[in-house]
Amino acid sequence: MNDYTMIKVLILVEHYLPGYKSGGALRTIVNMVEHLGGEFDFWIIASDRDSGDDVSYPNICVDQWNLIGDTHVYYLSPEQRSLSNIGSLICKTHHDILYLNSFFDPVFTIRPLLARRIRKLPQRPVILAPRGEFSEGAINLKKWKKSGYMLLANIMGLYKNLVWQASSDFEVNDIHRNMRIVESQVVVAPDVLQHLKPLNDNKIFHCRLTTEPLKICFLSRISPIKNLDYALLILSKVSVSIIFEIYGPIEDKIYWSLCQSIIKTLPSSVKVNYKGCVENNHVNDMFRNYDLFLFPTKGENFGHVILESILAGTPLLIANTTPWRNLEKLGIGWDFPLDRPDEFITAIENVASIGKNEYMKLRSRVRNYGEKEVNDSSILDANRQLLLKVSVDNK
Repeated sequence: MNDYTMIKVLILVEHYLPGYKSGGALRTIVNMVEHLGGEFDFWIIASDRDSGDDVSYPNICVDQWNLIGDTHVYYLSPEQRSLSNIGSLICKTHHDILYLNSFFDPVFTIRPLLARRIRKLPQRPVILAPRGEFSEGAINLKKWKKSGYMLLANIMGLYKNLVWQASSDFEVNDIHRNMRIVESQVVVAPDVLQHLKPLNDNKIFHCRLTTEPLKICFLSRISPIKNLDYALLILSKVSVSIIFEIYGPIEDKIYWSLCQSIIKTLPSSVKVNYKGCVENNHVNDMFRNYDLFLFPTKGENFGHVILESILAGTPLLIANTTPWRNLEKLGIGWDFPLDRPDEFITAIENVASIGKNEYMKLRSRVRNYGEKEVNDSSILDANRQLLLKVSVDNK
């Protein structure tokens, strides 16, 4: 047993294992528990079902604590998500730190903070990680509704006296742009990365032939912020043959209908298939089957799916709205502003023309870069120090 074991961290996050359809917050918490679970005592309160599902996960006990691996997880049913019930559950669960993983989540952030505001929670330090919700692309979706809530929250002092976790310097700027907080309240602790899965060369070096259509994939939730419609409009203008395959849960059915209407207008040289959801443990295998990952997202605080592509050796073509920047200089892909669609088109056509040997070298560079990122001990240490500092400052 080490010095950190006594620090108990109560995490509230909308989705946790065995879920796989939601965004990066789930992956970040899973990675944190895997890497730091031997140093901190993590307890988790999450939804009893995956994103978009109407039924609970199988083989769990709803509205009680479950032991998932070495971690205690409380799967909360919709019937038990009232302010009083959540406040009571938090009070009954001893903890040294309360760790929230959204700004706008009405159940797993706003209700706990309301309970805290009316002094129904024990006085414990709170860490809040907005997980990219303040990026320009994210904040512009339902902007007036979000602006009204932020104004009201500031008036109520709902977010006073807590520590903000930013995953990058970009997110620090996003937080300051939207909230009236002092600089010392924001701590940069990048999203904890996954364990590196060993691959042999045959799996890394998916090799394409220039005589075949370029295989491009998109993996994310089907929602406006992920910008699938932009990707489809880009593909409508390329001059090479494309197979474009889409993975991810349909979060916004109206938006998906818009995307389907664009698909119907694409030229015959672009074949599109919707492949549904892919479980986390199959993502790496999926990426290895593609020549390029196209992801023109409007904003990511980190982008775990980008790292997944890198670890599979699949080159990237993404928007410059994520912390993954200067990809062309690194030799692993491209990141462009969304107001320059011609650059996306040119990049796709250039990849299609790359010969076998050059393409194999490109995949090798991508994978090697991913190995360096995953083995960066400073990321894990930043999260460790955040938890330690918050706990110590409260004593």
